[in-house]
Parts: sequence; structure tokens; C-alpha cells
Amino acid sequence: MITVDGAGWVRVWGVTTDDTGQLAGSLSRELRHLVMLLRRTTAGQPVTAQQYSVLGSLEGAPRRMSELAEEHGVQLPTMTVQINRLEDAGLVARGTDASDARVRTVELTSEGRSRLHAVRHARIAYLTRQLDRLTVDERRAITAALPALAKLGRG
Repeated sequence: MITVDGAGWVRVWGVTTDDTGQLAGSLSRELRHLVMLLRRTTAGQPVTAQQYSVLGSLEGAPRRMSELAEEHGVQLPTMTVQINRLEDAGLVARGTDASDARVRTVELTSEGRSRLHAVRHARIAYLTRQLDRLTVDERRAITAALPALAKLGRG
């Protein structure tokens, strides 16, 4: 429910836009629920949600292992285990950095790209069904929030 209080602050579900701590807590909680629902779209697949996230990081270009570990907030040995499993599944391939042959890189294979696109399609289909259940005003509110959410997500 959206209301405007006496001071002119917008209040959504009891959270005011001026209380950033409360807003952050509510946003974190709702994002967690949404992420969990999206992960269910790939439940039972041989590749984990974290591994799909790594595949997504490789979509643009080959990456260094250290970059992947930093981006995903894990230690290098943890990322190495992830990459080893993805490589064993034929979803990524290792290479060397063009500017420094000592540096190992990782890139998507065609099978990895295909699997990533299939997961993305399943998640978009799920979100489409959920968005179809919302009112026009609710969809407009989400559309209006997208630029701010994008800004938050890019630091």
C-alpha cells in the first residue's frame, strides 16, 4: 500500500523513503525472496545457481580467474573449484591472456553459452508470468524503479 504522510514522504508498506536503513532492510528482504524464486526455475539442473552466475560473468569475454573470484566475492581456490566443475561439464574452457601468457583465463564454450541462454529464457519466462499477475500500476512502479535499481546494482 502506498501513502504520503503529513511531511510529504512516500510510505510503501510502512517504509518511508527518508528512512534509508529501513528501506535497505526491506529491499534486501524482497530481493532475497525474488532471487530464491528465480533459482527455483533451475532447480534440479546439474549446474548450481552460483555456477550459472559465473557463466553469466563470462558472457562478454574471457576473464581472469582473479577477476571472477573478486566479482563473486569468493577466494581464488573456491573459484578454481567452480571453474574445474564447469570445465568438466564442457561449459567453459581455459586459455591464456593475450597480454601475459602466464595469466590463465576462462571463457564460455558454445555449450556453456547455450545453457546460459536456456536458463535466462526460463527466468524471463517465469518473471513474465509473475509480472502478468500484477496490475498496470504495479508494473509501472517497477518500470519507474528500474533506473534506481540499476544504479544500486552497479555501485
